[in-house]
Amino acid sequence: MTPYSIMHLNRRVASVRADGTCTVYYPSFMPYNLYLEQGDDMDTRLNNISNFEHWCASRVLTLDRAYAKEILNALGKKQAVTDRDRAQIAIAYHALALTDVYWVKAHKEKLTFEAVSLFHHSLSDAFVDVSLRGLSLTVQNASLLDPADAAGDVATQGVAPKAWVRRDGVFWLYKDGSPSEVHNELLASRIAQCFAVDQVRYEAKTYRGEPVSACRLVTSEARSLVNIESVDIYAANRDTTAHSIVMRRDPYGYHMMNIVDYLVGNTDRHWGNWGFWADNATNRLTKLYPLMDFNRAFGAYDTLEGARCQTAPTPQSQMEAALCGVRQIGLNQIAPIPDDWFDCADRRAMLHRRLRALQDEA
Repeated sequence: MTPYSIMHLNRRVASVRADGTCTVYYPSFMPYNLYLEQGDDMDTRLNNISNFEHWCASRVLTLDRAYAKEILNALGKKQAVTDRDRAQIAIAYHALALTDVYWVKAHKEKLTFEAVSLFHHSLSDAFVDVSLRGLSLTVQNASLLDPADAAGDVATQGVAPKAWVRRDGVFWLYKDGSPSEVHNELLASRIAQCFAVDQVRYEAKTYRGEPVSACRLVTSEARSLVNIESVDIYAANRDTTAHSIVMRRDPYGYHMMNIVDYLVGNTDRHWGNWGFWADNATNRLTKLYPLMDFNRAFGAYDTLEGARCQTAPTPQSQMEAALCGVRQIGLNQIAPIPDDWFDCADRRAMLHRRLRALQDEA
């Protein structure tokens, strides 16, 4: 393994050498989901290599992502399964992502963050057809493709087809899928806006004549996203829990997430799908980042209880988590939900049943 530097903007946070020895220069600026230990014994060095490769691998799309194979084929990369193979794909793109400001470079490589940053890249539409529709690159587009054109899509997690598009200097994440998934995300986003909770707003757009949901990029060089899975890794190495950190930093945001997810029947609030803002000046966690990703809304919507709550530390239904939230912070509804938003009477009726249950508790 080539010696690599793990960078945060232009700060070298740590280095990992071929034999697994490492140096951590700024512990407080380490990625939350990467644990490296300075030491010379064999187990420590092997763990460092494994942890570094796993961290790099976490910055590459998984094969269950729609069109993942087409994306990797277009880039001339093998359909990697192991952490080591996926890490090599990430390193080929300097492990860049649009969620944060971490990146990787070879130890003696003369590069600055400004030279590789995706936040400054103009993007081209050449790769959107691959990521969003699974189409093959033309020979001409393949020859013109800059690595940074694909790096953002390679690092974007989730299962639904999606692609980063830049319009008038603004990054948008376009999400495709079935017409019902696009519709569900847009409707759930409108309902969420009737409550006092930080959220990513989804808008209806089209790509090549087909409807997509779209949202603006929320991260920047000033602040990053740290998903709760990463926080859990961080907490496990410090004898605490991710839930304890959440309840210390942002109990309001946590309870409102459970309330809104219950109302719209969001069954996809897994540990990679919510988390914290990190202030890039200090790398400290601040509060939960805005609610996002509603394309799996209105699932388990035939019962009042809903599905199992994925964010709770102990088993409970979405209804139980939402009722607990209302008892703690109130309902915090700021606007009515018009009936004419719904094209399905059963869905409208269930929304009102769930809302009444929370109003009664409030």
